[in-house]
Amino acid sequence: MTADVVVVGGGVMGSSAAWHLAARGRRVTLLEQFAPGHGRGSSHGSSRIFRLAYPEPFYVSLAVRALPLWRRLEEDAGTKLLDLTGAVDHGPAAATSALHQALTAAGRPAELLDPTQVAERWPGLRADTSALFHPEAGRLHADDSVAAFQRAAAAHGAQVRHGVRASRLTVRDRGVELVTDSEEVIVAEHVVVAVGGWAPSLLSGLVPGLPPMRVTEEQPVHFPAAAPLDWPSFIHHGGARLDSEAGVYGLGSADGVKVGFHGVGPVVDPDRRGGGPDARAVEQVQEYARRWLPGVDHTTPTATTCLYTTTPDHDFVIDRRGPVTVLAGFSGHGFKFASVLGELAADLVEGHPAASRFALGAARAR
Repeated sequence: MTADVVVVGGGVMGSSAAWHLAARGRRVTLLEQFAPGHGRGSSHGSSRIFRLAYPEPFYVSLAVRALPLWRRLEEDAGTKLLDLTGAVDHGPAAATSALHQALTAAGRPAELLDPTQVAERWPGLRADTSALFHPEAGRLHADDSVAAFQRAAAAHGAQVRHGVRASRLTVRDRGVELVTDSEEVIVAEHVVVAVGGWAPSLLSGLVPGLPPMRVTEEQPVHFPAAAPLDWPSFIHHGGARLDSEAGVYGLGSADGVKVGFHGVGPVVDPDRRGGGPDARAVEQVQEYARRWLPGVDHTTPTATTCLYTTTPDHDFVIDRRGPVTVLAGFSGHGFKFASVLGELAADLVEGHPAASRFALGAARAR
């Protein structure tokens, strides 16, 4: 089989890249090793946080670019994906002040609050020390977003194939040769690799400058709550009254209020994961909910798992080497940007330069 562009990985990043490329008239084949709606990677479930609030102007501007592209996807796919409920960040004043400064410098709305004001507005949420409310935030439906990208890509002519795993990639004189687990050989002018936790093994030795990436199994928990879809998304920054420096995130969803510690899970091989959530990890999230979330029933948790693929600097890898474009290392905070990161991947395929912050190689600009 021959193709113009093969996208390997049908999670949110690869599916977004397929949509952008197909919409530009490229002949695209998207390969995903698992069935539609699977829970083996990083893109599944009913919710992911969307937010503009970052202390770095670079990420604020990237999220601002992502927002209208999510709306364009909703129009293209004919489905609602993004609900702007607003978000509450709380914790040390240094953290909330930095976010407030970055948002207001970008001309985006943001409001500093104290814990009493937070409790009055959102009785189910207890704030720590200082807080920031920003209305251009909320939640994306994860499974629906992946399906919408794929549906929109197919409407533009992309071929979407599930149950096809790429086992080997080889760069040739005029493109890339890809061999699947079933020994099918696919030759393409260009390949976009967006395989999440499988990136270190699939790309090892193929792409110079790939940073080390740590693959962990994270264990968020859903709790029952009254009107969970009315909850704002929230981030509890470490360093004040929170024991964990990693911080805690949460948001309302169709499955209840989702809560998780950020990036604290055990290192795993994505093909040899354990038997599900760890009981001690679930207990820690329950204890957090007991102390900080009076609006949820912390006694009846429903736990799940997902993968983080984290770079040393927590920045993404979005770059091209020859006919290979890499989307990797989203470090537990990439989903919200997927609508624009697929656009960056399409730009790379068409010969545009990479953003220096996401470039392959040891020195990444700030």
